[in-house]
Amino acid sequence: MANVSPSYDDVLAAAERLGRPVDAEQAELLAVYLRQLIKWNKKMNLVGKSDWRTVFNTLVVDSLFLADFLKGLPLGDKPLCLDFGAGAGLPGIPLRALWQEGDYWLVELREKRALFMTSVLSKLKLPGTNVFRGRAEDALARLEKGRTEATADLILSRAFMPWPKLLDFIYPMLRKDEERAGVAVILSNDLPPAESELPEGWVLGNVASYPAARGERFFWSLKVR
Repeated sequence: MANVSPSYDDVLAAAERLGRPVDAEQAELLAVYLRQLIKWNKKMNLVGKSDWRTVFNTLVVDSLFLADFLKGLPLGDKPLCLDFGAGAGLPGIPLRALWQEGDYWLVELREKRALFMTSVLSKLKLPGTNVFRGRAEDALARLEKGRTEATADLILSRAFMPWPKLLDFIYPMLRKDEERAGVAVILSNDLPPAESELPEGWVLGNVASYPAARGERFFWSLKVR
């Protein structure tokens, strides 16, 4: 069985095998996250019965390639980013080990999972990375102290809800600006729909694929208009 407590060198080697190398500082941050995840998982069942290598190859892999994908999006300076249904901090916490632009909020309703993420972040000290415990529909108003005009630059979703419902749900929350419209990024096992299938008000942006342990996966970006 894989070592339940990955070292810095273990993570460096695992990332190299996936074809997305990380540097020394990133490897250490990822190792700390994985150690905490496996430790808490024994009591909370955050990711099912998994050793750290399985978690890395099937879940953290998304974060590694997502960091590169986000660098190619027009998010502007200091974007406000919301990660809905953050759960065990995936993809958000490993992502922030590699991509640290703007303010990033891990949004999670369940108390124990929010507590886990808060505990991990207290060890990692990732800049601009926070936990919001509450309903997704309440996040912006609470974060901006009740300013109803507040909007996000980026909203991420792995499996928060089916994409057609998600796009309707988040449309009011994203920035409506011709120069810098808000962006949704969906992590999926499937190619994106045709643009004609998208709800009104959305335009398909960048799409990328990447290798994962259980097959090819995709990122879709969609811009509001």
